[in-house]
Amino acid sequence: MLVLALVLLAIAFRGFAALKGFSYTIWILAAVSVAMLYPGYFFRVGDFQLKRLIVPFVQLTMFGMGAHMSFNDFKGVIKMPKGVFIGIGCHFIIMPLVGFSLSHLFDFPPEIAGGVILIGCVSSAMASNVMSYLSGANLALAVTIGACSTILSPFVTPFLMKWLGGQYVEIDIAHMMIDITNMIIIPIVAGFIFNLFYYDQQTHRAKTIQLVVFAGIIGLTNGLLQLIVNQPIGNFLMALGTSLFWFYGLPMLLAILLKKRPQISRAMIENCLSFAAMLGIVINTVIITASGRDNLLQVGGLLIITCLLHNMIGLSVGYLTALLAGLPEKDRRTIAFEVGMQNGGVATGLALQMGKVATVGLASAIFGPLQNVTGSALANWFRKRPVKDDKQPALAVHKQQGQENYHNI
Repeated sequence: MLVLALVLLAIAFRGFAALKGFSYTIWILAAVSVAMLYPGYFFRVGDFQLKRLIVPFVQLTMFGMGAHMSFNDFKGVIKMPKGVFIGIGCHFIIMPLVGFSLSHLFDFPPEIAGGVILIGCVSSAMASNVMSYLSGANLALAVTIGACSTILSPFVTPFLMKWLGGQYVEIDIAHMMIDITNMIIIPIVAGFIFNLFYYDQQTHRAKTIQLVVFAGIIGLTNGLLQLIVNQPIGNFLMALGTSLFWFYGLPMLLAILLKKRPQISRAMIENCLSFAAMLGIVINTVIITASGRDNLLQVGGLLIITCLLHNMIGLSVGYLTALLAGLPEKDRRTIAFEVGMQNGGVATGLALQMGKVATVGLASAIFGPLQNVTGSALANWFRKRPVKDDKQPALAVHKQQGQENYHNI
Protein backbone atom coordinates (compact mmCIF):
# COMPACT_ATOMS: atom_id res chain seq x y z
CA MET A 1 0.00 0.00 0.00
CA LEU A 2 2.85 2.39 0.83
CA VAL A 3 4.69 1.71 -2.41
CA LEU A 4 1.51 2.01 -4.47
CA ALA A 5 0.67 5.32 -2.78
CA LEU A 6 4.13 6.71 -3.54
CA VAL A 7 4.00 5.59 -7.17
CA LEU A 8 0.57 7.21 -7.66
CA LEU A 9 1.80 10.36 -5.93
CA ALA A 10 4.84 10.54 -8.21
CA ILE A 11 2.61 10.20 -11.28
CA ALA A 12 0.18 12.80 -9.94
CA PHE A 13 2.98 15.32 -9.30
CA ARG A 14 3.80 15.23 -13.02
CA GLY A 15 0.48 16.96 -13.68
CA PHE A 16 1.28 20.06 -11.63
CA ALA A 17 3.89 22.58 -12.73
CA ALA A 18 4.75 23.56 -9.16
CA LEU A 19 5.24 19.93 -8.06
CA LYS A 20 6.64 18.36 -11.23
CA GLY A 21 10.23 18.81 -10.07
CA PHE A 22 9.58 16.69 -6.97
CA SER A 23 8.18 13.71 -8.88
CA TYR A 24 11.64 12.19 -9.26
CA THR A 25 12.20 12.45 -5.49
CA ILE A 26 8.96 10.55 -4.84
CA TRP A 27 10.12 7.83 -7.22
CA ILE A 28 13.30 7.56 -5.14
CA LEU A 29 11.23 7.22 -1.96
CA ALA A 30 9.16 4.48 -3.62
CA ALA A 31 12.36 2.68 -4.62
CA VAL A 32 13.73 2.89 -1.07
CA SER A 33 10.45 1.59 0.34
CA VAL A 34 10.46 -1.43 -1.99
CA ALA A 35 14.07 -2.21 -1.09
CA MET A 36 13.44 -1.95 2.65
CA LEU A 37 10.30 -4.10 2.54
CA TYR A 38 11.47 -6.75 0.04
CA PRO A 39 15.30 -6.72 0.07
CA GLY A 40 15.64 -10.35 -0.99
CA TYR A 41 14.44 -9.60 -4.51
CA PHE A 42 17.27 -7.16 -5.23
CA PHE A 43 20.39 -9.19 -4.53
CA ARG A 44 20.58 -11.32 -7.65
CA VAL A 45 18.62 -12.59 -10.64
CA GLY A 46 19.63 -16.18 -11.20
CA ASP A 47 23.41 -16.22 -11.01
CA PHE A 48 23.73 -12.50 -11.84
CA GLN A 49 24.45 -10.19 -8.89
CA LEU A 50 22.47 -6.97 -9.37
CA LYS A 51 25.13 -4.84 -7.71
CA ARG A 52 27.22 -5.36 -10.84
CA LEU A 53 24.84 -2.88 -12.54
CA ILE A 54 25.95 0.02 -10.35
CA VAL A 55 29.17 0.97 -12.15
CA PRO A 56 27.75 0.62 -15.72
CA PHE A 57 24.88 2.96 -14.82
CA VAL A 58 27.36 5.49 -13.39
CA GLN A 59 29.42 5.22 -16.58
CA LEU A 60 26.31 5.72 -18.72
CA THR A 61 25.51 8.89 -16.77
CA MET A 62 29.03 10.20 -17.25
CA PHE A 63 28.86 9.34 -20.96
CA GLY A 64 25.76 11.52 -21.15
CA MET A 65 27.68 14.29 -19.42
CA GLY A 66 30.53 13.96 -21.91
CA ALA A 67 28.08 14.04 -24.82
CA HIS A 68 26.75 17.34 -23.48
CA MET A 69 30.18 18.87 -22.94
CA SER A 70 32.76 20.50 -25.15
CA PHE A 71 36.14 22.09 -24.62
CA ASN A 72 34.34 25.45 -24.45
CA ASP A 73 33.16 24.44 -20.97
CA PHE A 74 36.71 24.95 -19.71
CA LYS A 75 37.13 28.46 -21.12
CA GLY A 76 35.51 29.84 -17.97
CA VAL A 77 38.76 29.15 -16.12
CA ILE A 78 40.29 31.99 -18.15
CA LYS A 79 37.23 34.24 -18.26
CA MET A 80 36.12 33.81 -14.61
CA PRO A 81 39.23 32.58 -12.76
CA LYS A 82 38.32 33.95 -9.32
CA GLY A 83 34.90 32.29 -9.19
CA VAL A 84 36.22 29.02 -10.62
CA PHE A 85 39.12 28.70 -8.17
CA ILE A 86 36.97 29.67 -5.18
CA GLY A 87 34.29 27.17 -6.23
CA ILE A 88 36.70 24.27 -6.76
CA GLY A 89 38.72 25.11 -3.66
CA CYS A 90 35.65 25.31 -1.43
CA HIS A 91 34.25 22.11 -2.88
CA PHE A 92 37.33 20.01 -2.17
CA ILE A 93 38.03 21.63 1.23
CA ILE A 94 34.67 22.30 2.88
CA MET A 95 32.77 19.11 2.06
CA PRO A 96 35.54 16.62 3.00
CA LEU A 97 36.23 18.41 6.30
CA VAL A 98 32.52 18.67 7.13
CA GLY A 99 32.07 14.96 6.39
CA PHE A 100 35.06 14.12 8.59
CA SER A 101 33.72 16.29 11.44
CA LEU A 102 30.21 14.84 11.29
CA SER A 103 31.49 11.27 11.23
CA HIS A 104 33.39 12.01 14.45
CA LEU A 105 30.51 13.91 16.03
CA PHE A 106 27.97 11.12 15.61
CA ASP A 107 30.45 8.29 16.22
CA PHE A 108 29.30 6.02 13.39
CA PRO A 109 30.71 2.53 12.89
CA PRO A 110 33.98 2.77 10.92
CA GLU A 111 32.67 1.85 7.47
CA ILE A 112 29.56 4.04 7.80
CA ALA A 113 31.83 6.93 8.85
CA GLY A 114 34.06 6.22 5.85
CA GLY A 115 31.02 6.53 3.59
CA VAL A 116 30.13 9.94 5.06
CA ILE A 117 33.66 11.15 4.35
CA LEU A 118 33.62 9.61 0.86
CA ILE A 119 30.50 11.51 -0.22
CA GLY A 120 32.32 14.69 0.84
CA CYS A 121 35.42 13.91 -1.22
CA VAL A 122 33.87 13.28 -4.66
CA SER A 123 33.21 15.81 -7.42
CA SER A 124 30.15 18.06 -7.62
CA ALA A 125 26.81 16.75 -8.86
CA MET A 126 25.60 17.44 -12.40
CA ALA A 127 22.23 18.46 -10.93
CA SER A 128 23.94 21.57 -9.52
CA ASN A 129 23.91 23.05 -13.04
CA VAL A 130 20.14 22.67 -13.18
CA MET A 131 19.76 24.32 -9.77
CA SER A 132 21.98 27.21 -10.88
CA TYR A 133 19.81 27.74 -13.94
CA LEU A 134 16.55 27.60 -11.97
CA SER A 135 17.82 30.03 -9.35
CA GLY A 136 19.01 32.65 -11.83
CA ALA A 137 22.65 32.04 -10.98
CA ASN A 138 25.73 32.19 -13.24
CA LEU A 139 25.20 29.02 -15.26
CA ALA A 140 28.42 29.43 -17.26
CA LEU A 141 30.38 29.45 -14.00
CA ALA A 142 28.46 26.40 -12.76
CA VAL A 143 29.28 24.42 -15.90
CA THR A 144 32.98 25.33 -15.65
CA ILE A 145 33.29 24.47 -11.95
CA GLY A 146 31.44 21.19 -12.43
CA ALA A 147 33.58 20.19 -15.41
CA CYS A 148 36.84 21.08 -13.66
CA SER A 149 35.95 19.32 -10.39
CA THR A 150 34.99 16.22 -12.36
CA ILE A 151 38.28 16.16 -14.26
CA LEU A 152 40.28 16.78 -11.07
CA SER A 153 38.50 14.16 -8.96
CA PRO A 154 40.65 11.13 -9.99
CA PHE A 155 43.66 12.95 -8.56
CA VAL A 156 42.10 14.75 -5.57
CA THR A 157 39.50 12.31 -4.19
CA PRO A 158 41.85 9.36 -3.45
CA PHE A 159 44.30 11.53 -1.49
CA LEU A 160 41.50 13.19 0.49
CA MET A 161 40.04 9.79 1.33
CA LYS A 162 43.43 8.43 2.39
CA TRP A 163 44.03 11.46 4.59
CA LEU A 164 40.58 11.76 6.19
CA GLY A 165 39.03 8.31 5.82
CA GLY A 166 42.04 6.01 5.95
CA GLN A 167 41.48 5.39 9.64
CA TYR A 168 38.02 3.95 8.92
CA VAL A 169 38.48 1.98 5.70
CA GLU A 170 41.52 0.73 3.82
CA ILE A 171 42.30 3.06 0.91
CA ASP A 172 44.48 2.08 -2.04
CA ILE A 173 45.24 5.46 -3.65
CA ALA A 174 46.46 4.08 -6.98
CA HIS A 175 43.55 1.67 -7.35
CA MET A 176 41.02 4.37 -6.44
CA MET A 177 42.53 6.71 -9.03
CA ILE A 178 42.06 4.04 -11.70
CA ASP A 179 38.51 3.29 -10.50
CA ILE A 180 37.50 6.96 -10.70
CA THR A 181 39.14 7.32 -14.10
CA ASN A 182 37.22 4.29 -15.39
CA MET A 183 33.95 5.61 -13.97
CA ILE A 184 34.35 9.27 -14.93
CA ILE A 185 37.12 10.16 -17.36
CA ILE A 186 36.85 7.24 -19.79
CA PRO A 187 33.02 7.56 -20.22
CA ILE A 188 33.39 11.34 -20.66
CA VAL A 189 36.02 10.63 -23.34
CA ALA A 190 33.46 8.34 -25.00
CA GLY A 191 30.97 11.22 -24.93
CA PHE A 192 33.54 13.52 -26.53
CA ILE A 193 34.14 10.95 -29.28
CA PHE A 194 30.38 10.71 -29.88
CA ASN A 195 30.19 14.50 -30.24
CA LEU A 196 33.23 14.54 -32.50
CA PHE A 197 31.54 12.28 -35.07
CA TYR A 198 27.92 13.30 -34.55
CA TYR A 199 28.55 17.01 -35.17
CA ASP A 200 31.62 16.50 -37.38
CA GLN A 201 32.60 20.17 -37.08
CA GLN A 202 36.34 19.67 -36.55
CA THR A 203 39.00 19.74 -39.23
CA HIS A 204 40.55 16.43 -40.22
CA ARG A 205 43.77 17.35 -38.42
CA ALA A 206 41.98 18.38 -35.20
CA LYS A 207 39.88 15.22 -35.26
CA THR A 208 42.95 13.03 -35.73
CA ILE A 209 44.79 14.69 -32.84
CA GLN A 210 41.83 14.30 -30.51
CA LEU A 211 41.33 10.64 -31.45
CA VAL A 212 45.00 9.89 -30.78
CA VAL A 213 44.80 11.64 -27.40
CA PHE A 214 41.58 9.81 -26.44
CA ALA A 215 43.05 6.45 -27.44
CA GLY A 216 46.14 7.30 -25.38
CA ILE A 217 44.02 8.06 -22.31
CA ILE A 218 42.27 4.69 -22.55
CA GLY A 219 45.53 2.86 -23.18
CA LEU A 220 47.33 4.64 -20.33
CA THR A 221 44.51 3.86 -17.89
CA ASN A 222 44.59 0.17 -18.75
CA GLY A 223 48.38 0.16 -18.60
CA LEU A 224 48.40 1.64 -15.10
CA LEU A 225 45.79 -0.86 -13.98
CA GLN A 226 48.00 -3.64 -15.33
CA LEU A 227 50.88 -2.35 -13.19
CA ILE A 228 48.65 -2.35 -10.11
CA VAL A 229 46.99 -5.77 -10.45
CA ASN A 230 49.74 -7.48 -12.49
CA GLN A 231 47.32 -9.74 -14.36
CA PRO A 232 48.37 -12.16 -17.13
CA ILE A 233 49.16 -10.43 -20.43
CA GLY A 234 46.24 -12.19 -22.14
CA ASN A 235 43.79 -10.74 -19.61
CA PHE A 236 45.35 -7.30 -20.03
CA LEU A 237 44.95 -7.37 -23.80
CA MET A 238 41.36 -8.56 -23.42
CA ALA A 239 40.59 -5.73 -20.98
CA LEU A 240 42.26 -3.18 -23.28
CA GLY A 241 40.30 -4.45 -26.28
CA THR A 242 37.05 -4.33 -24.30
CA SER A 243 37.70 -0.73 -23.20
CA LEU A 244 38.55 0.35 -26.74
CA PHE A 245 35.37 -1.27 -28.04
CA TRP A 246 32.96 0.17 -25.48
CA PHE A 247 34.47 3.64 -25.02
CA TYR A 248 36.17 4.31 -28.36
CA GLY A 249 34.77 2.28 -31.22
CA LEU A 250 31.12 2.02 -30.14
CA PRO A 251 30.54 5.78 -29.53
CA MET A 252 32.11 6.47 -32.93
CA LEU A 253 29.89 3.89 -34.65
CA LEU A 254 26.73 5.07 -32.87
CA ALA A 255 27.39 8.70 -33.82
CA ILE A 256 27.90 7.80 -37.49
CA LEU A 257 24.75 5.65 -37.60
CA LEU A 258 22.56 8.17 -35.76
CA LYS A 259 23.77 11.04 -37.91
CA LYS A 260 22.53 9.16 -41.00
CA ARG A 261 19.03 8.89 -39.47
CA PRO A 262 17.52 12.40 -39.52
CA GLN A 263 14.31 11.09 -37.96
CA ILE A 264 16.28 10.55 -34.74
CA SER A 265 16.95 14.07 -33.47
CA ARG A 266 19.57 15.24 -31.01
CA ALA A 267 16.77 16.02 -28.53
CA MET A 268 15.56 12.41 -28.71
CA ILE A 269 19.06 11.11 -27.99
CA GLU A 270 19.46 13.46 -25.03
CA ASN A 271 16.05 12.49 -23.64
CA CYS A 272 17.02 8.82 -23.82
CA LEU A 273 20.31 9.48 -22.02
CA SER A 274 18.57 11.54 -19.35
CA PHE A 275 15.96 8.84 -18.80
CA ALA A 276 18.65 6.15 -18.60
CA ALA A 277 20.58 8.25 -16.06
CA MET A 278 17.51 8.75 -13.84
CA LEU A 279 16.53 5.10 -14.16
CA GLY A 280 20.07 4.10 -13.24
CA ILE A 281 19.98 6.22 -10.08
CA VAL A 282 16.66 4.66 -9.03
CA ILE A 283 17.96 1.13 -9.68
CA ASN A 284 21.23 1.81 -7.88
CA THR A 285 19.32 3.23 -4.91
CA VAL A 286 17.21 0.08 -4.69
CA ILE A 287 20.25 -2.21 -4.85
CA ILE A 288 22.24 -0.27 -2.25
CA THR A 289 19.28 0.08 0.11
CA ALA A 290 18.51 -3.64 -0.11
CA SER A 291 22.16 -4.54 0.47
CA GLY A 292 22.47 -2.26 3.50
CA ARG A 293 18.97 -2.72 4.93
CA ASP A 294 20.13 -4.10 8.28
CA ASN A 295 22.65 -1.28 8.72
CA LEU A 296 20.03 1.31 7.76
CA LEU A 297 17.65 -0.02 10.42
CA GLN A 298 20.36 0.62 12.99
CA VAL A 299 21.69 4.04 11.91
CA GLY A 300 19.25 5.17 9.20
CA GLY A 301 17.66 8.07 11.10
CA LEU A 302 20.98 9.44 12.30
CA LEU A 303 22.52 9.00 8.87
CA ILE A 304 19.69 11.01 7.27
CA ILE A 305 20.30 13.83 9.76
CA THR A 306 24.04 13.66 9.04
CA CYS A 307 23.54 13.85 5.27
CA LEU A 308 21.10 16.75 5.67
CA LEU A 309 23.56 18.67 7.85
CA HIS A 310 26.39 17.89 5.43
CA ASN A 311 24.40 19.22 2.50
CA MET A 312 23.06 22.32 4.28
CA ILE A 313 26.47 23.27 5.67
CA GLY A 314 27.99 22.92 2.19
CA LEU A 315 25.33 25.14 0.62
CA SER A 316 25.62 27.77 3.38
CA VAL A 317 29.41 27.91 3.69
CA GLY A 318 29.80 27.93 -0.10
CA TYR A 319 27.52 30.96 -0.36
CA LEU A 320 29.16 32.78 2.56
CA THR A 321 32.67 32.15 1.25
CA ALA A 322 31.72 33.63 -2.12
CA LEU A 323 30.14 36.59 -0.29
CA LEU A 324 33.30 37.22 1.74
CA ALA A 325 35.37 36.97 -1.46
CA GLY A 326 33.35 39.83 -2.93
CA LEU A 327 31.74 37.84 -5.74
CA PRO A 328 28.42 39.06 -7.20
CA GLU A 329 25.13 37.51 -6.11
CA LYS A 330 24.77 35.24 -9.13
CA ASP A 331 28.21 33.77 -8.52
CA ARG A 332 27.42 33.25 -4.82
CA ARG A 333 24.37 31.20 -5.71
CA THR A 334 26.37 29.16 -8.20
CA ILE A 335 29.15 28.37 -5.73
CA ALA A 336 26.61 27.42 -3.06
CA PHE A 337 25.20 24.69 -5.32
CA GLU A 338 28.60 23.58 -6.62
CA VAL A 339 29.95 23.17 -3.10
CA GLY A 340 26.90 21.62 -1.42
CA MET A 341 25.86 19.09 -4.08
CA GLN A 342 27.93 15.92 -4.53
CA ASN A 343 28.18 13.18 -7.17
CA GLY A 344 26.58 10.34 -5.22
CA GLY A 345 26.79 7.95 -8.16
CA VAL A 346 30.59 8.03 -8.18
CA ALA A 347 30.71 7.58 -4.39
CA THR A 348 28.43 4.57 -4.73
CA GLY A 349 30.58 3.08 -7.48
CA LEU A 350 33.72 3.52 -5.38
CA ALA A 351 32.03 1.83 -2.42
CA LEU A 352 31.20 -1.11 -4.68
CA GLN A 353 34.79 -1.32 -5.96
CA MET A 354 35.92 -1.42 -2.33
CA GLY A 355 33.52 -4.32 -1.72
CA LYS A 356 31.61 -2.33 0.91
CA VAL A 357 28.50 -1.08 -0.86
CA ALA A 358 26.26 -2.18 2.03
CA THR A 359 28.12 0.09 4.48
CA VAL A 360 30.36 2.68 2.79
CA GLY A 361 27.72 3.15 0.07
CA LEU A 362 24.83 4.00 2.40
CA ALA A 363 25.66 7.69 2.86
CA SER A 364 25.76 8.31 -0.89
CA ALA A 365 22.43 6.49 -1.35
CA ILE A 366 20.83 8.91 1.13
CA PHE A 367 22.75 12.05 0.20
CA GLY A 368 21.90 11.90 -3.52
CA PRO A 369 18.09 12.05 -3.30
CA LEU A 370 18.22 14.37 -0.29
CA GLN A 371 20.31 17.01 -2.06
CA ASN A 372 17.77 17.15 -4.89
CA VAL A 373 15.06 18.12 -2.39
CA THR A 374 17.11 20.78 -0.60
CA GLY A 375 18.62 22.03 -3.88
CA SER A 376 15.20 22.39 -5.51
CA ALA A 377 13.83 24.22 -2.46
CA LEU A 378 16.79 26.62 -2.38
CA ALA A 379 16.60 27.20 -6.15
CA ASN A 380 12.90 28.10 -5.86
CA TRP A 381 13.68 30.45 -2.96
CA PHE A 382 16.43 32.16 -4.96
CA ARG A 383 14.20 32.39 -8.04
CA LYS A 384 11.64 34.42 -6.09
CA ARG A 385 14.42 36.91 -5.34
CA PRO A 386 15.79 37.83 -8.78
CA VAL A 387 18.90 39.96 -8.99
CA LYS A 388 19.77 42.59 -11.52
CA ASP A 389 22.12 41.34 -14.21
CA ASP A 390 25.64 41.97 -12.91
CA LYS A 391 28.17 43.25 -15.38
CA GLN A 392 29.76 39.91 -16.13
CA PRO A 393 31.20 39.69 -19.66
CA ALA A 394 31.85 35.99 -19.14
CA LEU A 395 28.20 35.34 -18.48
CA ALA A 396 27.20 37.15 -21.65
CA VAL A 397 29.72 35.18 -23.66
CA HIS A 398 28.46 31.87 -22.25
CA LYS A 399 24.74 32.64 -22.18
CA GLN A 400 23.79 30.56 -25.21
CA GLN A 401 26.09 27.73 -24.14
CA GLY A 402 24.57 27.77 -20.65
CA GLN A 403 21.03 27.54 -22.01
CA GLU A 404 22.02 24.56 -24.13
CA ASN A 405 23.68 22.81 -21.18
CA TYR A 406 20.56 23.26 -19.04
CA HIS A 407 18.26 21.76 -21.67
CA ASN A 408 20.72 18.90 -22.19
CA ILE A 409 20.77 18.12 -18.46
